[in-house]
Amino acid sequence: MDSHNLKDINKKLDELISAYRECKEENRKLKAEADGWQHERNRLLQQNELARNKIAEMIARLRHLEQEPNE
Repeated sequence: MDSHNLKDINKKLDELISAYRECKEENRKLKAEADGWQHERNRLLQQNELARNKIAEMIARLRHLEQEPNE
């Protein structure tokens, strides 16, 4: 192998290492973003459940008021 081929191989290897590092960093960022979205989803599900329970309570109270005899 001559020095020209070794330089080409080294250049390609450096490019691959650089691409690997970029992919690794992007993967880390995407995982962090996915974790953030999962936390947001869980928060919204809890809010939704709380709202659903409050509405059910209001409906139950309204039904109870309808059933009370008029004074």
